[in-house]
Amino acid sequence: MKTMLLVALGALWVLPATALERPDTTFAIFQFPADKIPRIDGDKADWSLVPDHYAIGIDQLKDTVHDSPIDRADLDVTMRVGWVKGLNRLYFLYEAYDDYWDFSHRDLHNDILEIVVDGDLSGGPLIPQLREDKGTNGLEGLDGHFKFHGVHAQNYHVLTPALDKPWTMVWGANQWIYELPWANAAADYDFAPGESGHYTLEFWITPFDYAPADGPARAVESQLEENALIGLTWCILDYDDVEVKQQQFEGFWNLSHKTTMYGNASQLVGFRLMPLAEQFRDPVEAQWDFTVLDMERRLVAFQDLSYGKITSWHWDFGDGQTSSEQHPIHQYQEPGTTYTVTLSVEGPEGKARMSKVWDVIVR
Repeated sequence: MKTMLLVALGALWVLPATALERPDTTFAIFQFPADKIPRIDGDKADWSLVPDHYAIGIDQLKDTVHDSPIDRADLDVTMRVGWVKGLNRLYFLYEAYDDYWDFSHRDLHNDILEIVVDGDLSGGPLIPQLREDKGTNGLEGLDGHFKFHGVHAQNYHVLTPALDKPWTMVWGANQWIYELPWANAAADYDFAPGESGHYTLEFWITPFDYAPADGPARAVESQLEENALIGLTWCILDYDDVEVKQQQFEGFWNLSHKTTMYGNASQLVGFRLMPLAEQFRDPVEAQWDFTVLDMERRLVAFQDLSYGKITSWHWDFGDGQTSSEQHPIHQYQEPGTTYTVTLSVEGPEGKARMSKVWDVIVR
């Protein structure tokens, strides 16, 4: 297995064997601080805090259909991916140069950025045509389209640029996932069809473990958590024949290096949801959470979630009782809705405190 180091040497490092393509390579997803979430306006200035080693260039892609050599004078692309802790969204900054932008037709004859995401690594086909049991599963034709296509992993045909069209076509029957509040996009460019030029696209999408055709009421968002691995990949369909009304692209530039990534979530690439970089944190931060174990007995378990090198903990449970344990269990003697619980932490690099007012309620 090829070894690649974590962020210090780039956005790649070793990935344990999984049902993903390129199992020796994992890319990193930058965590934005909650007060620096990118504004979706086509201006890449919000991404200036993302280190260069998060950029994934065309050198990581292969033309898996025509086997074309990389020619940056013809096509050159860079992608950065981000996330925000607490939001089940993936943010993207796509920058591209093309010597011939093809986007004047009304159909899918359009320069396309095709993205496939599998938020819970469920793997397997996401289109009925690639199922091994096709013809015996009752998911043929429109039944397969409505019940299966894009339900557990999603495929977005992002139109670059989108002229008199939505910003993307979702390949499946769940078209609602490309609209607010599930996605958003904005682009910046100044070229006409058939011209060369630079293109910038900012967008975010919501990955789903279950995205049914009948709308979001029964949908299940993929839960994005720090250090978790997700499946993600993209390819670029590069058309260079704006006057020809046929769907024949010149290049199929693919991060997965497997052409059928468009319909099989086991052929995606591993992406790691990175922790917040140290530059955006204090040396010591106090944070905690709790779970009511038994409401009848007013028994509450407290969990320390503090950041930094912590050597001591002091809990004030708001009822006159305290604890020096890291993760204490406390029994309240009286019902109450006005308990203010405070955790104070200390270490060699400083100290911090977090009080939560009336979060803890027992009866």
